[in-house]
Amino acid sequence: MKKQKSLFRVRGIRRFWKILRIFTKHGCGDIVDHLFRRKDKSYETKEGIPFRPKFPSPERIRIAFEELGPSFIKLGQLLSTRADIFPSEYVEEFRKLQDQVPPETFPAIKTIIEKTLKRPLYDIFQEFDPQSIAAASVAQVHAAKLYSGEKVAVKVIRPGIDKMIKDDIRLMYYLAEKIENNFEVGKILGAINLVKEFERTIFKELDMTIEAGNIEKFRENFKEIDEIHIAGVYWDFISKSVLVMEFVQGIKMDQVVTLIEHKIDPKEIAMIGLRSLSRQLMEFGFFHADPHPGNTLVMLDGRVSLVDFGIMGYLDEAMMLQIANVFLGYAEHDYDLIMEALLDAGLINEDTMDITNFRRDLRQMSEPFYGRSLQTISVKNVYDEVMELVMRYQIRLPRDLLLLFKTFVQTESLGKILGSDASILEVMKPYAKKLLQRGYDARKFFKTMGKDTQKTGNLLRMTPKFVHDILKQTAQGRQRIELNHTGFQNLNRQIEKGINRMTVGLIISASIVAGSLVLNSTKKFMTFTLDFWGIETITITELLGVGGYSIATVLGVWLVLNIFRSGKY
Repeated sequence: MKKQKSLFRVRGIRRFWKILRIFTKHGCGDIVDHLFRRKDKSYETKEGIPFRPKFPSPERIRIAFEELGPSFIKLGQLLSTRADIFPSEYVEEFRKLQDQVPPETFPAIKTIIEKTLKRPLYDIFQEFDPQSIAAASVAQVHAAKLYSGEKVAVKVIRPGIDKMIKDDIRLMYYLAEKIENNFEVGKILGAINLVKEFERTIFKELDMTIEAGNIEKFRENFKEIDEIHIAGVYWDFISKSVLVMEFVQGIKMDQVVTLIEHKIDPKEIAMIGLRSLSRQLMEFGFFHADPHPGNTLVMLDGRVSLVDFGIMGYLDEAMMLQIANVFLGYAEHDYDLIMEALLDAGLINEDTMDITNFRRDLRQMSEPFYGRSLQTISVKNVYDEVMELVMRYQIRLPRDLLLLFKTFVQTESLGKILGSDASILEVMKPYAKKLLQRGYDARKFFKTMGKDTQKTGNLLRMTPKFVHDILKQTAQGRQRIELNHTGFQNLNRQIEKGINRMTVGLIISASIVAGSLVLNSTKKFMTFTLDFWGIETITITELLGVGGYSIATVLGVWLVLNIFRSGKY
């Protein structure tokens, strides 16, 4: 055991010095000196100017990451989604990080498959191509054929990659702590939190069972959408390191000439992509967060197939509704709707932000982009301006929202390559409206009411304990209660009468709104057959809606009569 620990220390030290040497080589020498006190951080230059370490260009950092290998390449790809904290020139450079590397040898891949699936390779596959068809930094893909005759794609995690990434993450934490302790910018960026985020996401990408589950969920979501094809998964041959799925034969989405040669309309492919993204956001709340050309194939029959489900984004129901409101607000120039959605999402805070200026800046940024097609608008420019606004008002965006912005940029890029003249807002508008209608139907209304009732019940259940605690503290002299109430009887009665009228008014409003929502709902429950007043059938939702209007009418008449009777109107 001691021998293993000492070996780790030796490897860790070697890797550590290699990282420092590569960063120094690519222009980070001043930073390295500053981090490790080779020069005192408070020293002055010959001219008496305080020391200011110079940060290297984005390109040099990107090259250093590529030289350091898979862990840092993946870290750079994560940083490329964090335009809320990094300047645009760094984000743009990090997007160029490529993880195309020479493939592992066939014997190494064969060993991984046999070890994790616990069967000889050729007991599983009738044929297995030893040459990989794609090789990235953490995994590679081979074509194979099952004994049942199906052609499959076999994705295999590189041997030893998880241990190497674990070791690198330990060193990343050490360096991140040094950066936060020595540089103010490190605290602002949250260097340690960035490493935590990287650790959380990278190991999901290394687990093929998670990716297989993502594929199955996507396949289920799109099972009734003919224009989208999601490859099937072979669960009998899945492990943490191996994923076997249906082989999809197709043309990369950006190969426009080849598409035209096969009589496939590139503009229609772009529309399929936009409709697919709209459904992912507005119907499922689960989206493919890396739709670049290599992960988007066009099949010869015109269907579009997404592959590589390692990076996914999730939106809860509340966030889906808020995004729908933002899209609808932009489509209809309704800034009140946009601001309300941003407030509900907790992205802006009325107490800590200058809301008036934020609204003005948002409008000035947005107006030039209205009604324009993908060919005349740059989502990247919009993205950059949004991120400038985010940084100016110090807004921290959730990871999945940042992934969504990145997905929009990639989708726009593909749309331009395909020559699309569609407007993203116009394509997404009907899906947003449908989501909002679905979001407030009768079932959701009663579900929300049930949750509120449960919360009220919990509060009532806790009230005796709160009263007991207050009385106990009062008896022990830790609380004082003073009630002085004289000469306000008439005022109290007037206030009570006013509050009662206001309460009735709220009940009337709620009854009207509830009745309208229930009557307009597309969901119908418990249909009854009747034979009076010319009515043949009626549903429980219609009864509830009519009941809401009836209550509102009765209370409204009563309230008006009372107001006229009092003579104060």
